[in-house]
Amino acid sequence: MSNPTQNYNVIAIGAGAAGLITTAAIAGLGGRAALIERHKMGGDCLNSGCVPSKGLIASARLVQRLREAKKWGLAEHEPRFDLQEVFASMRGRRAAIAPNDSVERYQSLGVDVFQGEAKFLSPHEVEVDGQRLHGRFIVIAAGSRAAVPPIEGLGDVPYFTNETIFDQLKPTPKSLIVLGGGPIGCELSQVFQRLGVQVQVVEFAPQILIREDPEVSALLRARLEHEGVIFHTGMKGVRAALRGDGAGVALTLAPATGEGPTRVIEADALLVAAGRIPNVESLNLEAAGVRYSKKGVEVNRFLQTSRPHIFAGGDIAGGYQFTHVADMHARVIVENIIRSMIPPLRWLGKLTPADTSVLPWCTYTGPEVARVGLNETEAKKAGVPHAIFKQELAHVDRFILERETEGFVKVVAEPGTGRILGATIVGEGAGELIHEFTLAMKHGLTLGQIAATIHAYPSHSEAVRRVGDAFNRTRLTPGKKAFLQKLFAWNPAR
Repeated sequence: MSNPTQNYNVIAIGAGAAGLITTAAIAGLGGRAALIERHKMGGDCLNSGCVPSKGLIASARLVQRLREAKKWGLAEHEPRFDLQEVFASMRGRRAAIAPNDSVERYQSLGVDVFQGEAKFLSPHEVEVDGQRLHGRFIVIAAGSRAAVPPIEGLGDVPYFTNETIFDQLKPTPKSLIVLGGGPIGCELSQVFQRLGVQVQVVEFAPQILIREDPEVSALLRARLEHEGVIFHTGMKGVRAALRGDGAGVALTLAPATGEGPTRVIEADALLVAAGRIPNVESLNLEAAGVRYSKKGVEVNRFLQTSRPHIFAGGDIAGGYQFTHVADMHARVIVENIIRSMIPPLRWLGKLTPADTSVLPWCTYTGPEVARVGLNETEAKKAGVPHAIFKQELAHVDRFILERETEGFVKVVAEPGTGRILGATIVGEGAGELIHEFTLAMKHGLTLGQIAATIHAYPSHSEAVRRVGDAFNRTRLTPGKKAFLQKLFAWNPAR
């Protein structure tokens, strides 16, 4: 534990992305910063989220490529591996990243780190393990945890969440039920299926990845089913019990509509991936006068709570629960803390808003599903005038050469102008390609301007440029075409 200093410019509660970035920035700018963490440094992302899941995805991708080696002209064979060794390799990669978020590193940056439970005593005071800390500004970044649905008997059977499965999955199961068909459920169901575990996915909604267009969901579902995953969509778990042999789980399913017969599915293990809830209960927010609900701490567009000197960022602030959103929140909070210390800016309320109008995200399945802005379903529902421009990856040379032709680029654009309203990419490396559209949307570039930009050949990003080409073809109106035909007639070939 650090040597405590009683008074701080900034106290951050939670050592996930928002708390880490905030305190490092404040200390780097000459402020006195304290960071409180009750569990592990790095928060959910490092320990039980992005980092371990992507480590497993990398291994599972290689296993699948070996199975499909014939596509590359190689001898097809079933790869040999041990699931526990794959997990150990993932933990090794996680351990290589962990020092970036360690107590030692943050102490070296000038941040006082306290490991224990934080509780508000007043609007400016926080207690951690009996030590009182006073903060001119306080940042609530306590994150979220896995939600556990109210299923009868669930508390009496063993189950995993993302917080336990990466370190406690022993022995290796032969079968797994995944409760939830969102990004976490889809990513991990494919990982385990590729690593030799028979997976069944239960999803309350009629489709997986409910935020995405139906054709996106259908394409990914077909791919996962081809690999062996079994889906139960439009179903909910109503009762859990030990399997007959006492070593596994039996889950009774009922239609989400409440009408129709029930069925029972069984597996060696159960993974609950049914959403997340904010960690608000133990903070004693009432003592600080901070308003909150079951959705998290209430904040304004500047990320201030009901107490202007107390900010909230990351998952606990509600909204999108992504590490890159927590990163953005921290940068906004630091800027607004500095602005709040400058009297003219404070008096005039000149603070910086947190802007998520151009927000990319990606589900790291194979193929990946990446998105920014509106999709076609949302544009239609909102009644937004739009045009759709689509490029199938099967007609892009680099994807053909890489034997990864499944997927497409689909852009929702303003008719006539080519202003980009949103984009969805399904395909290998979609999480990288989406940033060209993100940058274009952020700075007002159009599909026509993307088409006018030279893209290296052969590259995956040609798929992006070709969507721009598709827009340009719509600009060739019948009148323009007739004029060009006459122009060529007036200038005949000699």
